[in-house]
Amino acid sequence: MMANMDLSIGRLLTLIELLQVYRQLNAEEIASRLEVTPRTVRRYITGLQEMGIPVETERGPAGGYRLRRGFKLPPLMLSNEEALVMIIGLLAAQRLGLSASGTAVQGALAKLDRLLPETQRVQVQAMQDFVSLGLSPAGRDHADAATILRLSTAARDRTGIRLTYRSAAGETTERVVDPYGVAFQSGHWYLVCFDHFRDALRTFRLDRMLATEGTDETFDRPEDFDVIGYLRQAIGEAVYGTRCEVLLDLSLEDASKRVSPTDGTLEASDGGTVLRFSADDFDWAAVFLAGLECDLVVVRPPELRTSLRTLAARLRNSTRAPKRDRPGLPLAPREVADTGP
Repeated sequence: MMANMDLSIGRLLTLIELLQVYRQLNAEEIASRLEVTPRTVRRYITGLQEMGIPVETERGPAGGYRLRRGFKLPPLMLSNEEALVMIIGLLAAQRLGLSASGTAVQGALAKLDRLLPETQRVQVQAMQDFVSLGLSPAGRDHADAATILRLSTAARDRTGIRLTYRSAAGETTERVVDPYGVAFQSGHWYLVCFDHFRDALRTFRLDRMLATEGTDETFDRPEDFDVIGYLRQAIGEAVYGTRCEVLLDLSLEDASKRVSPTDGTLEASDGGTVLRFSADDFDWAAVFLAGLECDLVVVRPPELRTSLRTLAARLRNSTRAPKRDRPGLPLAPREVADTGP
């Protein structure tokens, strides 16, 4: 029986998986992966050996731990937490448009259902049926999982990509790019890269890529490059429709808490903070500005001021108490409650 040790079942299962994947690992390598100390690793190894798992120890500078050759565990061992993580990950992948048909997600869920022990299988089924994700779904087009793997692998290996791209206007071009990373933002999947055709950093939507192919060319990626930060900035600075400029009666710090980088750009000013963004619907822009809940002045365009006045008038009218004799108007909530039995 295992000694009186407070061992984490989740970490023990992870340790077994590591020993199955890697031929041999030393205590420091295992400690780094499990985020524990080497001393704790040795306790875990002792615990596994007491459970009958044949973990062999090889001493010396090149030594470490390994499973006895030929030993095989059941094909899948997951803690409840790990199973939950996998289910949420699969549901998120489906929600974010990684598979148009959903067959890949359903296939993975079916394998989990087949391989897990009966008790855990019932729990996982409950997760599938009653765990919902309020994620914003991807746009009408879906990202191809194979394309994401190809681009992310090229970003890791720092090798170029040749792609055929169709712009929003329908223009098709051939590009050679240095991929820095792939990210999901505002309902779409994007590649952030250095575009040799434009000789500049660019973002490309994956659903507009007609073809992708790896090249043998290598590149140097800027150190500590923030893929998602750059993507949000690029979306916020995108010019479409009409460019709007508004002075917010907020400090830059407070404005940054209310305005997402994808909504527009912020710049400190003597009178507050200047917000610049693009809009092709001024009524939408008026609602967006009202949601910031601060005093503001529209610098441009004048049409945005008109939409704000219209919205303000509509809100003022909505505060008037309804008249009982006005046809078509419901009773006030308190009066409705009073009519009940």
